[in-house]
Amino acid sequence: MLRKIRITLAAVFFIGVTLLFLDFTGTLHAWLGWMAKVQFLPAVLALNFGVVAVLLLLTLLFGRVYCSVICPLGVMQDVISWVHGKTKKKNRFRFSYSPAKNWLRYTVLVLFILGLVLGAHSIAILIAPYSAYGRIAGNLLAPLYQWGNNLLAWISERAGSYAFYSVEVWVKSVSTFVISAITLLVVGFLAWKHGRTWCNTICPVGTVLGFFSRFSLFAPVIDTDKCRSCGLCGKQCKAACIDMKEHKIDYSRCVACMDCIDTCKDGAISYARRYGNTAAANTSADQGRRAFMTSAVIAATAATVKAQEMKVDGGLTAISNAEKPERETPLVPAGSLSLKNFTDHCTACQLCVSVCPNQVLRPSTSLMTLMQPEMSYERGYCRPECTRCSDICPAGAIRPVTKEEKSSIQIGHAVVNLANCVVNTDGVSCGNCARHCPVGAISMVRKNPDDENSLRIPTVNEERCIGCGACENLCPARPFTAIHVEGHEVHKTI
Repeated sequence: MLRKIRITLAAVFFIGVTLLFLDFTGTLHAWLGWMAKVQFLPAVLALNFGVVAVLLLLTLLFGRVYCSVICPLGVMQDVISWVHGKTKKKNRFRFSYSPAKNWLRYTVLVLFILGLVLGAHSIAILIAPYSAYGRIAGNLLAPLYQWGNNLLAWISERAGSYAFYSVEVWVKSVSTFVISAITLLVVGFLAWKHGRTWCNTICPVGTVLGFFSRFSLFAPVIDTDKCRSCGLCGKQCKAACIDMKEHKIDYSRCVACMDCIDTCKDGAISYARRYGNTAAANTSADQGRRAFMTSAVIAATAATVKAQEMKVDGGLTAISNAEKPERETPLVPAGSLSLKNFTDHCTACQLCVSVCPNQVLRPSTSLMTLMQPEMSYERGYCRPECTRCSDICPAGAIRPVTKEEKSSIQIGHAVVNLANCVVNTDGVSCGNCARHCPVGAISMVRKNPDDENSLRIPTVNEERCIGCGACENLCPARPFTAIHVEGHEVHKTI
């Protein structure tokens, strides 16, 4: 029963988190967004002490239930390992005890912390579990999901229905796509061959929670009087933490999956109190059930999101995409406060990239900010009424802002390059940038002030510009636009 409860809760979290990265409509985030905010590393970076305290308390009480229930990368490894176990009958009992490689675990943890502290985030976030799974889901699973949606849209359109609408499927960053694929191959191979090796040797979150789980109040306990040393529990333990020769369990590596309890035919292993008077074997299952249900309730109420679907207009007539300009300062979304705050807190999970309806956000290819999102306006612009990225960011890299606040936050300013303007290159009137500026920061002035019939060219009032990129996106000049947005290192309210 304990194992079934654990699997049910793990499936709920795994499917929920996955849907967050697949749902391009943004409708599910109002209901499931809290699942991203109860992930360990995003909660730490967001300074969400309540969530961190709850997760540590859960670990001290019940062991590493976070790793077996809440963490999507951990659940993905269980799925892969389970599939391998089903391929051949002999694979069912393919694990064996191995001593903990603490030197490797703590070395990786120290390097991970140093990477975050010293600003080498692109290296540290490679092994962050939630972020790694987010990149896998967003870069590898999302295109398949979107192609399936487009197929349904094609079918429904021919049936006279518009229940589905097609979306553009494109690779936002080749480097991030490759890294995501390599991560899946490495983690998948280790899970296929060795179960939870990644969690217990590489994962920094697993190492931190493993330290606390050594002192957990409840855990699987071996009754030596009932044990007949058949070794089945150790052969079924994907964490390789059960030493049957010594009848001991390494609780720093045990992920509380309950597989050993389900495997033991003699009732020699039970989920019970480790300190004080141990509960009787016939009541341990009830304690375990209450423990898991309690953990689910606490996790579910730890954080909530009051997000709503933002309605945006349908855009204008499509024009061919422009080349990306070389910006001196990168653009980051409203709510980021500053470029430094964004890079310090972002885990590169790319949840914001997945939900951006205007295709403005995409992973950075810069070495120092590799895989962290940045803004660019070749495919769309950041509409002032859209706050979806700030609504769902779990790490505090993008703080929540309202529509009213966003309209007054200056993330950058427009810069005009008259050499590319069609007024000069083609001798035709335009004014597209001024016509579509949502804050009226662009004015059209005579190219020749002394000639009343002179064509007009754009000029920018930098004090009013908020850097939304409408002018850059809708400028008809190609391949490089006549106006582009330069980012600000520190955002300000105008």
